[in-house]
Amino acid sequence: MEITSVNNQLIKDMAKLHQKKYRDELELFLIEGFHLYEEALKMDVIKTIFTTDDIIQGHNVIHVSQSVLEKLAKTNNPQKIICVCEKLKRENICDRVLIIEGIQDPGNLGTLLRSALAFDFKTVILDNTVDIYNDKVIRSTQGAMFKLNFIEMNTLDFMNLHRDFEYIGTSLNGESLDTFRASQKIAVILGNEGNGLSSDVLNKTNKNITIKINEVESLNVGVAGSIIMHHINRNT
Repeated sequence: MEITSVNNQLIKDMAKLHQKKYRDELELFLIEGFHLYEEALKMDVIKTIFTTDDIIQGHNVIHVSQSVLEKLAKTNNPQKIICVCEKLKRENICDRVLIIEGIQDPGNLGTLLRSALAFDFKTVILDNTVDIYNDKVIRSTQGAMFKLNFIEMNTLDFMNLHRDFEYIGTSLNGESLDTFRASQKIAVILGNEGNGLSSDVLNKTNKNITIKINEVESLNVGVAGSIIMHHINRNT
């Protein structure tokens, strides 16, 4: 069977997953393209596959026309496969934690998530950030999100609950990253693009660090966070 109408009720319902309200309600999200499909397949989170490729077969595969695929897609000229996935649910907390407070740019969040995986910060606390299931975030992570453990939680609540971590903030007046040496159990906290970390969080950190830079006023939070995580990974 092939779905050819963009007005098909299933297609209309699945297209709603581009809205956070429906993603939260149904605990589902969409991914596009073969690379993300392969990564999601490894984690066994795919519920339904929509494709224009006759070679792809399976009990959860629904073949669709190009117009239907384009209705489900957020990109121009989408690849031949779009999947409905179940939201990621893992609660284990590793010894390296990345806490993200108030970051709103999908590209910044995607960069940080890729770097978190690359530098072994596999637990990510999300506090009032852009939705990780936003299509732009998903694309920018290039599949890294499937290998991370996400917990949505207030930063201060996490700090109060897990007092055995060394909490590292970022501040213009902080210790130089060049001389900083991290402990084995560490949480790096990164703040909003415009305002940085809240004062309440900065007052509770064990240390605040800064990155020495030349010629420019500041670094993008995605770049700065990646540098910090790389430094810690290299020196611990």
